[in-house]
Amino acid sequence: GWINDVVCVLQVYDEGRYVYLVTELMKGGELLDRILRQKFFSEREASAVLFTITKTVDYLHCQGVVHRDLKPSNILYMDDSGNPDSIRICDFGFAKQLRGGNGLLLTPCYTANFVAPEVLMRQGYDAACDIWSLGVLLYTMLAGYTPFANGPNDTPEEILLRIGSGKFSLTGGNWDTVSDSSKDLLSHMLHVDPHQRYTAEQVLKHSWITCKDALPHFQLTRHDAPHLVKGAMAATYSALSQKTSQPVLEPVAASSLAQRRSMKKLTSTDM
Repeated sequence: GWINDVVCVLQVYDEGRYVYLVTELMKGGELLDRILRQKFFSEREASAVLFTITKTVDYLHCQGVVHRDLKPSNILYMDDSGNPDSIRICDFGFAKQLRGGNGLLLTPCYTANFVAPEVLMRQGYDAACDIWSLGVLLYTMLAGYTPFANGPNDTPEEILLRIGSGKFSLTGGNWDTVSDSSKDLLSHMLHVDPHQRYTAEQVLKHSWITCKDALPHFQLTRHDAPHLVKGAMAATYSALSQKTSQPVLEPVAASSLAQRRSMKKLTSTDM
């Protein structure tokens, strides 16, 4: 079936070496590009945007599917209206269906500024990483800058350290004027512990979403130029792409299996 808020694939062409996907045309461009360049963008509008994306993610999670790559470039506007209803999620290249007794995915996939701490530590993770990504998106929409990269010149080590710590600022700038409700929601979406992080269903039930018409409608200040914000994100993507730890190969005799077999041989010899 066709999910309204997911980019529709119209045709697939397999030419052997390459496979081409033809999708519906996304005339409105990337979500973050549009928001950062929009002259007037309020907290109320941010709530409407998050609601549209989260209800789609909630549907996917209910079907046992996690996207795992919910960075802004994978969230597009279908047209130039700027209406949240025209938002579409695309690029399911990293998506996986949850399976296994505990429901955890065990294959890490890395996506820059929108990766959860447990992925950085190469631990198993599940739908909570999608909520983390949406939390980073929400933070950027409200603050006008990313939570873990201060600019395009941040070093990979600095960015990775901030992501791993799970610490982010909710003071100064727009944070002095946005609602406490938004900060409460963010603290649950960006919680460093995936087991304490909100689910998509919990996000949708939060008062910042359900009572969006009561949210402030004044313009959020943009202190950083759009290219600087995107540069900060690019720096984070680069940081994670450089974090390619290779497995350490040890002598076969050092493996736990070899050691167990050695112990069995000793036991049988003693008998």
